[in-house]
Amino acid sequence: MAKAAVSRSAFRGLFAFYAAKAHHDHNVEGENCLLKLFGSADDIPDRLLQRWSDEVDLLGPETVGHIMEPHAHQIAEGNAHYDHASDFLHALLRDLGQKTQ
Repeated sequence: MAKAAVSRSAFRGLFAFYAAKAHHDHNVEGENCLLKLFGSADDIPDRLLQRWSDEVDLLGPETVGHIMEPHAHQIAEGNAHYDHASDFLHALLRDLGQKTQ
């Protein structure tokens, strides 16, 4: 039986965590970008959440964290912009896929 996909709420928590960090660092632009992604996370397609869960299981949380953290910091620092949370997730999955090759 396949493992259930990560919940949208759990994935939204990622954006909330980094938005809180950006707020603490007085980074208004980064905070706003992350809050935009937080709001759009409700509309991430189920297939992407399932793919994310499968990749995390395959690579392990430490490897995934090493890939995910720089992406989130780039958003907070204004060096990367995503129109929707699913765009961010696609970028992460692309980089995770490169790790498995």
